[in-house]
Amino acid sequence: MDRQQRIDPVNCSVARALAVVGERWSLLIVREALDGARRFGEFRSRLGIASNLLTSRLNTLVAAGVLQRIPYQDPGDRQRFEYQLTEQGLDLRPTLVALLEWGDKYLADPQGPSVIVRHKSAGEEACEQPVRLVLECAAGHTRLPPEAVHRAPGPGARFLEPS
Repeated sequence: MDRQQRIDPVNCSVARALAVVGERWSLLIVREALDGARRFGEFRSRLGIASNLLTSRLNTLVAAGVLQRIPYQDPGDRQRFEYQLTEQGLDLRPTLVALLEWGDKYLADPQGPSVIVRHKSAGEEACEQPVRLVLECAAGHTRLPPEAVHRAPGPGARFLEPS
């Protein structure tokens, strides 16, 4: 990329993602959904979030395709909705693991982290080892230090006019 060419910072997938999940409660709702919460009351009680705020965040996540509403009706009750993660929502797990790792490194209590993400095996032998996020390039190189990673224009890049 020419030094005179600057990528338009508004045309950015990070900015688009933050528009969907950048508000604090949104990722916490996704975290709870990954841990099995499905119903409005479950989210409200687990998070201690106000109902109006929860409704707003759930609506945003549904509109963005992170969650889908599934109707259900308990006997003698009106129809309500469960919230189920879509593939797009499930794909946020590495994001939450990365935030957890960062928080554990810099913000955990002196006693250590409050939770540890572990590998749950489906087979007879339980692994239960801690999960960690690994940055890997397409050639298979891992353990990439920060200085070995940079942003480069992609096929959808838009450039600012030189000033």
